[in-house]
Amino acid sequence: MGRRQNDSEPSRFISLTFLLAGFISCALVYTVLSVALNSNTNSKGSNFEPLTLAEESNDGGCCRGVEKLELWGGAVKWGSDHKFNSSKECCQACKAMCTGIDGPCLCDTWVFCGNKKACGSKFGECWLKKQKDIYAPDRQEAGDRVIWTSGLIFGKGEGIVGLETEYGTLHIKLFPDCAPHSVAYILELLTLRHCAGCQFYRAEGRGQLWDSEGNHIKKAPFGPPFAIIQGTLEAQGTTFKKIPTEECPYIRRGSVAWVGSGPEFFISLADHQEWKKAYTVFGSVLPEDMEIAEKIAQLPTKSDVWNNINVSVLEKPVPLLVRRLDGWGNLNTNVKSD
Repeated sequence: MGRRQNDSEPSRFISLTFLLAGFISCALVYTVLSVALNSNTNSKGSNFEPLTLAEESNDGGCCRGVEKLELWGGAVKWGSDHKFNSSKECCQACKAMCTGIDGPCLCDTWVFCGNKKACGSKFGECWLKKQKDIYAPDRQEAGDRVIWTSGLIFGKGEGIVGLETEYGTLHIKLFPDCAPHSVAYILELLTLRHCAGCQFYRAEGRGQLWDSEGNHIKKAPFGPPFAIIQGTLEAQGTTFKKIPTEECPYIRRGSVAWVGSGPEFFISLADHQEWKKAYTVFGSVLPEDMEIAEKIAQLPTKSDVWNNINVSVLEKPVPLLVRRLDGWGNLNTNVKSD
């Protein structure tokens, strides 16, 4: 996945190239895919970090939280009377109260104490809570001295944010149980009064390589074009902290994932099993909105070369408005890009 040129960054990519050169002849196919997908450094600088694949849970679902974070909220189960051996079990207990079958979630927040030495008598406590505003969870405390691990659960119809463009609004279902750090950043964006600089700048359609449902055409190459729209979610004037690698499933049509550690991201227009599990997926575009992504992918572009990869860059970047949903499913403006 190419990262666009940025003349302001110091040059470190050349040294990385020399270090990697010795491995090229060992795995030609892997190298081709890696260059196409992971060339997320530019010739002027580097934000690239080697990706560590996230471990998937045994049941195929996610149950991740943020360590050294204590979320507050009204307790629906007291941890002193509700203990487990792992944070995953605590998370699953909250999920069990958020099936979407019996109305709104009774639990949307779990807080677990899993360090025996630090927790002492509190070890195993699993507090299940309910937020007043799931888009703005109440943080009690965070930092190295905090003994708790906390996570969010979004129920059916919850945790959907809008990326509004002049071509329509892309509704994104966020995955806090798979990518809690990523989702925390998106929720943080919602608290700002602007997102100047947020935009799509790269657009490549499916071409003749994938069908309309995102399935790869047999014997067709895997790009270019790479069937993505790519952009950035960094508010100018703020300090961006790199996001750690989280859940890395296969990229599917509609997947929303970071390029490296962010803030650059992409929306996939096709299934990309050939990319393996190399990117943190933090959300998915609702199926009915994929036609908007397809429309952006067909806008006029110009050719460019990023790290020896041919890419298609939008002649005119598409600004984004980052928004949240109200209780009636309508969009409320919270963040704007200039």
